[in-house]
Amino acid sequence: MISKLGRYSIIEELGQGAMGNVYKALDPLIDRIVAIKTFNLNQNWDQDQHDREEYEARFYQEAKTAGRLSHVNIVTVYDVGKSENVAYMAMEFLQGRELRDILKTGQSMPLVQVLEIAEQVARGLSFAHENGVVHRDIKPSNIMVLDDGRVKITDFGIARIASSPVHTQAGMTLGSPQYMSPEQVQAQAIDQRSDIFSLGVVMYEMLTGQPPFTGEHVNAIMYQIMHAMPAPPSDFNPDVPKLLDAIVLKALAKKPGERHREARELAQDLSAETAAHRRVLRSAGENSAEGTAESLGMSAHINSDRSEMNFASATSESDLANDDPVVAQSRSFLLLGIILVALFGLLLAITI
Repeated sequence: MISKLGRYSIIEELGQGAMGNVYKALDPLIDRIVAIKTFNLNQNWDQDQHDREEYEARFYQEAKTAGRLSHVNIVTVYDVGKSENVAYMAMEFLQGRELRDILKTGQSMPLVQVLEIAEQVARGLSFAHENGVVHRDIKPSNIMVLDDGRVKITDFGIARIASSPVHTQAGMTLGSPQYMSPEQVQAQAIDQRSDIFSLGVVMYEMLTGQPPFTGEHVNAIMYQIMHAMPAPPSDFNPDVPKLLDAIVLKALAKKPGERHREARELAQDLSAETAAHRRVLRSAGENSAEGTAESLGMSAHINSDRSEMNFASATSESDLANDDPVVAQSRSFLLLGIILVALFGLLLAITI
């Protein structure tokens, strides 16, 4: 492993890719931990020098694109440079997990978490679109969920900038097949609505645990994207409300004109749905608390009544058992006197 790139001291390797590696490094000038993404300019190219130049231009385009986008939901690029045969990009070091790793379980995610992640991605895309940038490769591996709950969009390597001199060849398809929009599949001109479609695919997968378009090979997947409309997410996850079904399926519309016009609109819809879901959860919690309190109140009332009855019974028994001895003796003398008077009266009657 290399020890330095420019002024950056390499700490450890974080990952490897087809074109280069990613490292954790230290910027000694300001004592800041950064992530370094590299591009190997000296690797063997299967075709010609043009390929190398194109990929190198794309690498610098990513740095330029992300560097001009300062937003809480987009990874921040600090620096770009070249050291011998390695081009590198220094960016903020993110502590968290790729959404791809979270989805590996194949299970649906909690509804609130899905809404929060999707809304943050939509807000990041909205900012990029407003600055003339279309990402073109929105997918779980390009979405980082940080430990503090924030979400960052990464990898603008194939982003399209309206003013960029770097262009792809006519008819060239770029992106990840499962998350491509229909217009990407057909290598047509795209705009911000292509990113909205890709985010719709990601939302569907978060809600159901499976992507909406599948197939045994790339062509089968592309056919599904072009012609198949997936079932509503609620068919696989009954916790998904119908309104969220509608939001996701609108993002997945085949025709760009039938989707949200802007990512900002999608973010607003998701924000409203998040608020509605939280109200439902809060209401359910309050009803549960009221039911518990009422149950406890009835139990206390019954126990109180029982206590009163037991107290009365105990008091009565106690009164009988605890008579004063003097009172008891007086009652005995009185009874004896009554008996003697009766006997005297009987003897007098016999004598007469």
